[in-house]
Amino acid sequence: MQARWQGEVIAESDRILEVGGYRYFPRDKVRMGLLHISPKTASDLECPHGVQFFDIAIGGARSERAAWSYEAPKPAMAAVDHWIGFWRDVEVS
Repeated sequence: MQARWQGEVIAESDRILEVGGYRYFPRDKVRMGLLHISPKTASDLECPHGVQFFDIAIGGARSERAAWSYEAPKPAMAAVDHWIGFWRDVEVS
């Protein structure tokens, strides 16, 4: 399975987890150098799982808050603790 943005592979793994309709990649299978921490919003701070969003940046292009990770998940999301999920214009297939 791959996560692609602007034709670039951001993550690739045969071991992904699907939770709540989203697919999560192990952090060590994600090109973390392409992800940049997004500032937390008020709703991020209210998230019970300690969400951290990331922008994806390649060259001069940027997709804001296109990836996220749960840094302190409650039991319902514990399986994806520190894994990376993608959405918006990131294609996962």
